[in-house]
Amino acid sequence: MAASLQAAATLMQPTKVGRNSSNSLVQLRSSPNFSKAFGLEPAASARVTCSLQSDLKELAQKCVDATKLAGFALATSALVVSGAGAEGAPKRLTFDEIQSKTYMEVKGTGTANQCPTIDGGSDAFSFKAGKYQAKKFCLEPTSFTVKAEGVSKNSPAEFQNTKLMTRLTYTLDEMEGPFEVSPDGTVKFEEKDGIDYAAVTVQLPGGERVPFLFTVKQLVASGKPESFSGEFLVPSYRGSSFLDPKGRGGSQGYDNAVALPAGGRGDEEELAKENVKNAAASKGKITLSVTKSKPETGEVIGVFESVQPSDTDLGAKAPKDVKIQGVWYAQLD
Repeated sequence: MAASLQAAATLMQPTKVGRNSSNSLVQLRSSPNFSKAFGLEPAASARVTCSLQSDLKELAQKCVDATKLAGFALATSALVVSGAGAEGAPKRLTFDEIQSKTYMEVKGTGTANQCPTIDGGSDAFSFKAGKYQAKKFCLEPTSFTVKAEGVSKNSPAEFQNTKLMTRLTYTLDEMEGPFEVSPDGTVKFEEKDGIDYAAVTVQLPGGERVPFLFTVKQLVASGKPESFSGEFLVPSYRGSSFLDPKGRGGSQGYDNAVALPAGGRGDEEELAKENVKNAAASKGKITLSVTKSKPETGEVIGVFESVQPSDTDLGAKAPKDVKIQGVWYAQLD
Protein backbone atom coordinates (compact mmCIF):
# COMPACT_ATOMS: atom_id res chain seq x y z
CA MET A 1 0.00 0.00 0.00
CA ALA A 2 2.91 2.38 0.82
CA ALA A 3 4.37 1.86 -2.66
CA SER A 4 1.01 2.68 -4.25
CA LEU A 5 0.67 5.88 -2.22
CA GLN A 6 4.22 6.98 -3.14
CA ALA A 7 3.54 6.32 -6.83
CA ALA A 8 0.31 8.31 -6.68
CA ALA A 9 2.05 11.23 -4.96
CA THR A 10 4.85 11.21 -7.54
CA LEU A 11 2.36 11.34 -10.40
CA MET A 12 0.58 14.30 -8.82
CA GLN A 13 3.71 16.48 -8.45
CA PRO A 14 3.45 19.75 -10.44
CA THR A 15 5.19 19.86 -13.80
CA LYS A 16 6.68 22.91 -15.45
CA VAL A 17 4.61 24.43 -18.21
CA GLY A 18 6.35 26.52 -20.81
CA ARG A 19 9.77 24.87 -21.14
CA ASN A 20 11.39 27.90 -22.85
CA SER A 21 10.37 30.33 -20.08
CA SER A 22 12.83 30.87 -17.26
CA ASN A 23 10.16 31.70 -14.64
CA SER A 24 7.78 28.85 -15.60
CA LEU A 25 5.04 31.25 -16.77
CA VAL A 26 2.62 30.80 -19.61
CA GLN A 27 2.52 33.85 -21.81
CA LEU A 28 -0.23 34.31 -24.39
CA ARG A 29 0.24 37.02 -27.04
CA SER A 30 -2.97 38.91 -27.65
CA SER A 31 -4.19 39.72 -31.15
CA PRO A 32 -6.18 42.79 -32.29
CA ASN A 33 -9.24 40.69 -33.02
CA PHE A 34 -9.08 39.13 -29.55
CA SER A 35 -8.86 42.55 -27.89
CA LYS A 36 -11.71 44.03 -29.91
CA ALA A 37 -13.95 41.10 -29.06
CA PHE A 38 -13.69 41.99 -25.39
CA GLY A 39 -13.77 45.80 -25.86
CA LEU A 40 -10.05 46.29 -25.28
CA GLU A 41 -7.71 48.55 -27.16
CA PRO A 42 -4.98 46.56 -28.82
CA ALA A 43 -1.46 47.31 -27.69
CA ALA A 44 1.67 46.26 -29.46
CA SER A 45 3.30 44.90 -26.35
CA ALA A 46 0.15 43.71 -24.53
CA ARG A 47 0.43 40.27 -23.10
CA VAL A 48 -1.87 38.09 -21.03
CA THR A 49 0.26 36.32 -18.45
CA CYS A 50 -1.08 33.38 -16.42
CA SER A 51 0.88 31.75 -13.65
CA LEU A 52 -0.02 28.07 -13.08
CA GLN A 53 2.75 27.05 -10.74
CA SER A 54 1.02 27.97 -7.47
CA ASP A 55 -2.31 26.45 -8.57
CA LEU A 56 -0.66 23.17 -9.56
CA LYS A 57 1.18 22.95 -6.25
CA GLU A 58 -2.04 23.49 -4.32
CA LEU A 59 -3.91 20.89 -6.40
CA ALA A 60 -1.13 18.33 -6.02
CA GLN A 61 -1.03 18.82 -2.25
CA LYS A 62 -4.79 18.27 -2.00
CA CYS A 63 -4.55 15.07 -4.06
CA VAL A 64 -1.71 13.74 -1.91
CA ASP A 65 -3.68 14.43 1.28
CA ALA A 66 -6.77 12.72 -0.15
CA THR A 67 -4.71 9.67 -1.19
CA LYS A 68 -3.17 9.39 2.28
CA LEU A 69 -6.62 9.62 3.87
CA ALA A 70 -8.00 6.89 1.60
CA GLY A 71 -5.04 4.65 2.38
CA PHE A 72 -5.50 5.14 6.11
CA ALA A 73 -9.21 4.29 5.85
CA LEU A 74 -8.37 1.14 3.85
CA ALA A 75 -5.82 0.01 6.43
CA THR A 76 -8.26 0.67 9.27
CA SER A 77 -11.02 -1.38 7.61
CA ALA A 78 -8.56 -4.24 7.03
CA LEU A 79 -7.66 -4.25 10.73
CA VAL A 80 -11.33 -4.31 11.70
CA VAL A 81 -12.03 -7.26 9.39
CA SER A 82 -9.00 -9.24 10.61
CA GLY A 83 -9.98 -8.56 14.21
CA ALA A 84 -13.50 -9.81 13.61
CA GLY A 85 -12.26 -12.99 11.94
CA ALA A 86 -9.79 -13.65 14.77
CA GLU A 87 -12.60 -14.05 17.31
CA GLY A 88 -13.46 -17.54 16.01
CA ALA A 89 -16.24 -19.73 17.40
CA PRO A 90 -17.87 -18.67 20.66
CA LYS A 91 -17.16 -20.49 23.89
CA ARG A 92 -19.27 -23.60 24.31
CA LEU A 93 -21.79 -23.14 27.12
CA THR A 94 -23.74 -25.51 29.34
CA PHE A 95 -27.49 -25.94 28.95
CA ASP A 96 -28.23 -23.79 32.03
CA GLU A 97 -25.90 -21.03 30.81
CA ILE A 98 -27.65 -20.90 27.45
CA GLN A 99 -31.08 -20.79 29.09
CA SER A 100 -30.01 -17.89 31.33
CA LYS A 101 -29.12 -15.66 28.37
CA THR A 102 -31.52 -13.29 26.69
CA TYR A 103 -32.30 -13.24 22.98
CA MET A 104 -30.12 -10.18 22.40
CA GLU A 105 -27.19 -11.81 24.22
CA VAL A 106 -27.38 -14.85 21.94
CA LYS A 107 -28.22 -13.09 18.67
CA GLY A 108 -25.33 -12.98 16.21
CA THR A 109 -22.88 -14.86 18.45
CA GLY A 110 -23.22 -18.35 16.93
CA THR A 111 -24.27 -19.85 20.28
CA ALA A 112 -27.68 -20.81 18.92
CA ASN A 113 -25.96 -23.14 16.44
CA GLN A 114 -23.99 -24.96 19.13
CA CYS A 115 -24.87 -27.98 21.22
CA PRO A 116 -24.48 -27.52 24.99
CA THR A 117 -21.64 -29.09 26.95
CA ILE A 118 -21.40 -30.60 30.44
CA ASP A 119 -19.69 -29.03 33.44
CA GLY A 120 -18.18 -31.85 35.45
CA GLY A 121 -19.53 -35.39 35.24
CA SER A 122 -17.67 -38.60 34.46
CA ASP A 123 -15.77 -39.61 31.35
CA ALA A 124 -17.85 -42.77 30.94
CA PHE A 125 -21.50 -43.64 30.49
CA SER A 126 -22.75 -43.84 34.10
CA PHE A 127 -26.50 -44.35 33.69
CA LYS A 128 -28.16 -47.38 35.25
CA ALA A 129 -30.06 -49.96 33.24
CA GLY A 130 -33.60 -48.97 32.41
CA LYS A 131 -35.83 -47.16 29.96
CA TYR A 132 -35.36 -43.44 29.46
CA GLN A 133 -36.73 -40.73 27.22
CA ALA A 134 -34.04 -38.82 25.35
CA LYS A 135 -34.83 -35.10 25.01
CA LYS A 136 -33.01 -32.05 23.72
CA PHE A 137 -31.00 -34.40 21.48
CA CYS A 138 -28.65 -32.18 19.47
CA LEU A 139 -26.23 -32.89 16.61
CA GLU A 140 -23.70 -30.20 15.74
CA PRO A 141 -21.41 -30.83 12.73
CA THR A 142 -17.85 -29.58 12.98
CA SER A 143 -16.56 -30.80 9.61
CA PHE A 144 -17.95 -31.79 6.21
CA THR A 145 -15.98 -33.90 3.74
CA VAL A 146 -17.17 -35.15 0.35
CA LYS A 147 -15.87 -38.18 -1.53
CA ALA A 148 -14.87 -36.96 -4.97
CA GLU A 149 -12.00 -37.06 -7.44
CA GLY A 150 -9.13 -34.71 -6.74
CA VAL A 151 -8.32 -31.57 -8.69
CA SER A 152 -5.30 -33.22 -10.33
CA LYS A 153 -5.87 -35.48 -13.32
CA ASN A 154 -6.52 -39.20 -12.72
CA SER A 155 -6.46 -38.77 -8.93
CA PRO A 156 -8.50 -41.40 -7.05
CA ALA A 157 -11.75 -40.50 -5.34
CA GLU A 158 -11.31 -39.71 -1.65
CA PHE A 159 -12.93 -37.62 1.03
CA GLN A 160 -11.92 -34.01 0.50
CA ASN A 161 -12.23 -31.04 2.79
CA THR A 162 -14.90 -28.57 1.78
CA LYS A 163 -15.87 -24.96 2.32
CA LEU A 164 -19.21 -24.40 4.03
CA MET A 165 -21.53 -22.22 1.93
CA THR A 166 -24.48 -22.34 4.35
CA ARG A 167 -25.06 -19.95 7.23
CA LEU A 168 -25.03 -21.13 10.85
CA THR A 169 -28.30 -23.03 10.54
CA TYR A 170 -27.09 -26.61 10.07
CA THR A 171 -27.35 -27.98 13.63
CA LEU A 172 -30.11 -30.50 14.39
CA ASP A 173 -31.82 -29.86 17.72
CA GLU A 174 -34.79 -30.62 19.98
CA MET A 175 -34.92 -34.24 18.83
CA GLU A 176 -36.37 -36.86 21.12
CA GLY A 177 -37.16 -40.55 21.35
CA PRO A 178 -36.93 -43.62 23.60
CA PHE A 179 -33.48 -44.46 24.98
CA GLU A 180 -32.97 -47.88 26.55
CA VAL A 181 -30.03 -49.10 28.63
CA SER A 182 -29.83 -52.90 28.83
CA PRO A 183 -28.42 -54.82 31.82
CA ASP A 184 -25.45 -55.91 29.69
CA GLY A 185 -24.49 -52.26 29.15
CA THR A 186 -25.71 -51.85 25.57
CA VAL A 187 -27.88 -48.89 24.61
CA LYS A 188 -30.56 -48.31 22.00
CA PHE A 189 -31.97 -45.03 20.75
CA GLU A 190 -34.85 -44.36 18.35
CA GLU A 191 -35.38 -40.90 16.89
CA LYS A 192 -39.06 -39.93 16.78
CA ASP A 193 -39.45 -36.18 16.50
CA GLY A 194 -37.68 -32.83 16.44
CA ILE A 195 -35.72 -30.61 14.07
CA ASP A 196 -34.14 -33.61 12.37
CA TYR A 197 -33.05 -32.23 8.98
CA ALA A 198 -31.20 -29.20 7.63
CA ALA A 199 -30.32 -28.22 4.06
CA VAL A 200 -26.56 -27.71 3.70
CA THR A 201 -24.33 -26.80 0.75
CA VAL A 202 -20.54 -27.21 0.68
CA GLN A 203 -17.97 -26.42 -1.99
CA LEU A 204 -15.19 -28.72 -3.15
CA PRO A 205 -11.64 -27.42 -3.80
CA GLY A 206 -12.33 -27.43 -7.56
CA GLY A 207 -15.32 -25.13 -7.13
CA GLU A 208 -18.12 -27.68 -7.44
CA ARG A 209 -20.92 -27.15 -4.95
CA VAL A 210 -22.54 -30.16 -3.31
CA PRO A 211 -25.97 -29.70 -1.68
CA PHE A 212 -27.33 -32.32 0.69
CA LEU A 213 -29.93 -32.76 3.40
CA PHE A 214 -28.19 -33.34 6.73
CA THR A 215 -30.56 -35.55 8.69
CA VAL A 216 -31.03 -38.48 11.07
CA LYS A 217 -34.73 -39.12 10.40
CA GLN A 218 -36.05 -42.39 11.86
CA LEU A 219 -32.65 -43.25 13.31
CA VAL A 220 -32.40 -46.54 15.19
CA ALA A 221 -28.95 -46.88 16.78
CA SER A 222 -27.73 -49.58 19.15
CA GLY A 223 -24.50 -50.91 20.60
CA LYS A 224 -22.04 -50.14 23.37
CA PRO A 225 -21.98 -46.54 24.67
CA GLU A 226 -18.45 -46.19 23.31
CA SER A 227 -19.75 -46.88 19.79
CA PHE A 228 -23.42 -47.39 18.95
CA SER A 229 -24.56 -47.01 15.37
CA GLY A 230 -27.54 -47.38 13.08
CA GLU A 231 -29.18 -46.38 9.83
CA PHE A 232 -31.50 -43.48 9.14
CA LEU A 233 -33.68 -42.17 6.33
CA VAL A 234 -32.36 -39.49 3.95
CA PRO A 235 -35.30 -37.80 2.18
CA SER A 236 -34.90 -36.28 -1.25
CA TYR A 237 -33.32 -32.83 -1.21
CA ARG A 238 -36.27 -31.58 -3.29
CA GLY A 239 -39.86 -32.76 -3.15
CA SER A 240 -41.83 -34.37 -5.96
CA SER A 241 -43.75 -31.13 -6.60
CA PHE A 242 -40.55 -29.19 -7.36
CA LEU A 243 -40.38 -27.96 -10.98
CA ASP A 244 -37.07 -27.65 -12.79
CA PRO A 245 -36.33 -24.67 -15.10
CA LYS A 246 -38.13 -26.46 -17.95
CA GLY A 247 -41.29 -27.08 -15.94
CA ARG A 248 -40.73 -30.77 -15.28
CA GLY A 249 -41.59 -32.31 -11.92
CA GLY A 250 -42.32 -35.58 -10.20
CA SER A 251 -45.98 -35.14 -9.32
CA GLN A 252 -46.80 -32.14 -11.51
CA GLY A 253 -45.46 -30.25 -14.50
CA TYR A 254 -44.44 -31.45 -17.97
CA ASP A 255 -43.52 -35.05 -18.68
CA ASN A 256 -40.82 -34.01 -21.13
CA ALA A 257 -38.86 -30.88 -21.83
CA VAL A 258 -40.79 -28.13 -23.59
CA ALA A 259 -40.70 -28.39 -27.42
CA LEU A 260 -39.93 -32.13 -27.34
CA PRO A 261 -42.99 -34.24 -28.35
CA ALA A 262 -44.13 -37.06 -26.11
CA GLY A 263 -42.95 -40.42 -27.37
CA GLY A 264 -40.14 -38.78 -29.32
CA ARG A 265 -36.68 -37.71 -28.25
CA GLY A 266 -37.94 -36.99 -24.75
CA ASP A 267 -38.15 -40.71 -24.02
CA GLU A 268 -34.64 -41.56 -25.12
CA GLU A 269 -32.39 -43.09 -22.51
CA GLU A 270 -29.97 -40.18 -22.25
CA LEU A 271 -32.85 -37.80 -21.51
CA ALA A 272 -34.87 -40.11 -19.30
CA LYS A 273 -32.99 -39.17 -16.12
CA GLU A 274 -33.84 -35.51 -16.75
CA ASN A 275 -37.48 -36.16 -17.61
CA VAL A 276 -38.36 -38.87 -15.10
CA LYS A 277 -38.03 -37.29 -11.66
CA ASN A 278 -37.10 -39.56 -8.77
CA ALA A 279 -37.87 -38.28 -5.26
CA ALA A 280 -37.24 -41.59 -3.49
CA ALA A 281 -35.49 -41.51 -0.12
CA SER A 282 -32.12 -43.13 0.51
CA LYS A 283 -30.21 -44.42 3.53
CA GLY A 284 -27.39 -43.12 5.69
CA LYS A 285 -25.42 -44.46 8.63
CA ILE A 286 -24.21 -42.79 11.81
CA THR A 287 -21.94 -43.87 14.67
CA LEU A 288 -22.18 -42.14 18.04
CA SER A 289 -19.79 -42.34 20.99
CA VAL A 290 -20.32 -41.17 24.57
CA THR A 291 -17.44 -39.08 25.93
CA LYS A 292 -18.96 -37.74 29.17
CA SER A 293 -22.12 -38.18 31.22
CA LYS A 294 -23.69 -36.62 34.31
CA PRO A 295 -26.46 -38.82 35.78
CA GLU A 296 -27.47 -36.27 38.44
CA THR A 297 -28.63 -33.87 35.72
CA GLY A 298 -29.42 -36.56 33.13
CA GLU A 299 -27.00 -35.07 30.59
CA VAL A 300 -24.76 -36.93 28.18
CA ILE A 301 -22.44 -35.68 25.43
CA GLY A 302 -20.27 -37.31 22.79
CA VAL A 303 -19.00 -37.28 19.23
CA PHE A 304 -20.46 -38.71 16.03
CA GLU A 305 -19.56 -39.58 12.45
CA SER A 306 -22.22 -39.84 9.77
CA VAL A 307 -22.02 -40.88 6.11
CA GLN A 308 -24.92 -40.12 3.79
CA PRO A 309 -25.59 -39.43 0.09
CA SER A 310 -25.78 -35.94 -1.36
CA ASP A 311 -28.53 -34.45 -3.52
CA THR A 312 -29.26 -36.22 -6.82
CA ASP A 313 -31.26 -33.40 -8.44
CA LEU A 314 -34.31 -35.70 -8.44
CA GLY A 315 -32.37 -38.54 -10.06
CA ALA A 316 -30.52 -36.53 -12.69
CA LYS A 317 -27.11 -36.79 -10.98
CA ALA A 318 -25.18 -39.53 -9.22
CA PRO A 319 -25.03 -38.91 -5.46
CA LYS A 320 -21.74 -38.28 -3.65
CA ASP A 321 -20.88 -39.66 -0.23
CA VAL A 322 -20.82 -36.94 2.42
CA LYS A 323 -19.06 -37.55 5.74
CA ILE A 324 -20.17 -35.38 8.65
CA GLN A 325 -18.28 -35.32 11.95
CA GLY A 326 -19.24 -33.40 15.05
CA VAL A 327 -20.49 -33.42 18.64
CA TRP A 328 -23.84 -34.32 20.20
CA TYR A 329 -25.77 -33.67 23.40
CA ALA A 330 -28.86 -35.20 25.01
CA GLN A 331 -30.83 -35.29 28.23
CA LEU A 332 -32.08 -38.63 29.54
CA ASP A 333 -35.24 -38.49 31.61
